[in-house]
Amino acid sequence: MPKLKLATVWLGGCSGCHMSFLDLDEWLFDLAAQVDLVYSPLADIKEYPQGVDVVLVEGAVANEDNLALIKKVRDRSKILVSFGDCAVTGNLTAMRNPLGNIESVLQRCYLEAADIQNQIPNEPGIVPTLLEKVQPVHSIVPVEIYLPGCPPDANRIRAALEPFLVGEMPNLAGEQIRFG
Repeated sequence: MPKLKLATVWLGGCSGCHMSFLDLDEWLFDLAAQVDLVYSPLADIKEYPQGVDVVLVEGAVANEDNLALIKKVRDRSKILVSFGDCAVTGNLTAMRNPLGNIESVLQRCYLEAADIQNQIPNEPGIVPTLLEKVQPVHSIVPVEIYLPGCPPDANRIRAALEPFLVGEMPNLAGEQIRFG
């Protein structure tokens, strides 16, 4: 049986879900023996590959880069797991939504809240083009599994991944689908 092709993706969020993934500790060795990690911010892989079996997507869709990546990820992946509260609901990342349009967000962040050098960056490529609203992953592309938590703890992540290793879909219920 070929190894499961696993990917992890980080969109608009804090990377806490990936830190929790690393809290799998020694089980990561068992996992590594059973999967090929084909894309992740934990590895230096530049292009999202074709034919990914399972992808854990952390973070909300907040800018044009996130939008392009999540569309590519969905197109090239069989099972997409919305990984953590930002991916599932928008959570903290979406707290900018009440500020209004993009100009209001940039003004609040770079002018009103600045301690030094209060100016909005205007060089191309410094700040990815923001979307008008931050959205959870399922608002943009279909999602098969929701793994809430801020971040989900390592036991929850393991409970979501283990069934995939034997060709089954996870059945997350009760404490495994708690938010926060």
